[in-house]
Amino acid sequence: MKAAVIHQFKGRLEIQQRDKPSIASQEVLVKIHACGVCHTDLHACQGDWPVKPKMPLIPGHEGVGEIVEIGEQVKHFKLGDRVGIPWLYSACGYCDYCLTGNENLCLSQQNCGYSVDGSYAEYCKAHGDYVVKIPDGIDYVAAAPLFCAGVTTYKALKVSTAKPGEWVAIFGIGGLGHLAVQYAVAMGLNVIAVDTGTDKLKLAKELGASLCLDFKSDDVVARVLEETGGVHASICTAVSKSAFEQSYKVIRRGGKCVLVGLPAEDMPLPIFDTVLNGVSVIGSIVGTRKDLVECLDFAARGKVKAITIEKKLEDINEIFDDMINGEITGRVVMTF
Repeated sequence: MKAAVIHQFKGRLEIQQRDKPSIASQEVLVKIHACGVCHTDLHACQGDWPVKPKMPLIPGHEGVGEIVEIGEQVKHFKLGDRVGIPWLYSACGYCDYCLTGNENLCLSQQNCGYSVDGSYAEYCKAHGDYVVKIPDGIDYVAAAPLFCAGVTTYKALKVSTAKPGEWVAIFGIGGLGHLAVQYAVAMGLNVIAVDTGTDKLKLAKELGASLCLDFKSDDVVARVLEETGGVHASICTAVSKSAFEQSYKVIRRGGKCVLVGLPAEDMPLPIFDTVLNGVSVIGSIVGTRKDLVECLDFAARGKVKAITIEKKLEDINEIFDDMINGEITGRVVMTF
């Protein structure tokens, strides 16, 4: 099979021929039709995070396609089923986190395209208990980004506990943020979008944001406080320290600041203000299988649709270059 492989951190990916994966009794083999490109894939290839991925590595955790082989213990799928392979490749199933519905926090989890080979390839094997069916009515290209960007932003909005009619600020209107705006609108929230550039702010407005602010030209904190008295929740998908600082400062008393992006810097936290104002600062990491089913249902009902740019596997190094330079609006999806 054809696959994109990286052999050392900060290197370029190579398109190579690899053996088709062999599956165990609990696994399925998926013929990949499309795979989204996530910023996490770039972090993996750069070795940016304290926990390093395996090397060599086939990245990718937004792979979608059809099941072509099924292990003997997998009874709930059939050949030809359309599924996606998410970041949460598998979890132990018996720890406190798994047993309480927080499998995304399992300390023994495996991650697709990080600790195990992912879906930048024509075929990818997966644990049968952790792939999720794609609902009818969603094509492969539209489905791919939802298996990470979609479930991540949907989960962040869930943990924010913001209620219909309340205000939420979305910082960063990129691959994750443009989906966060749509999920927030579909959930009945009033949305403030914060980014820079005419294209991204125009897109946020078209997707339903009530107020769009450019952090380079607008006094974001002053405007948000003036317009709303402080938002009930903020979702920071950006990867800059200043965005995280602003996402905290726009919160009203009793509100929640939900952190999603992963910048290299630390976020300064004013303890006195946090305590006095009863502000919650929450980290939110992807989502569970249940969250994924729910987020896909929004798309199946036409409430959410990823803005996609179609590329090929051979374009992956150029896609990463564009990602580094901030030249991507929406989500790149490689088709096979």
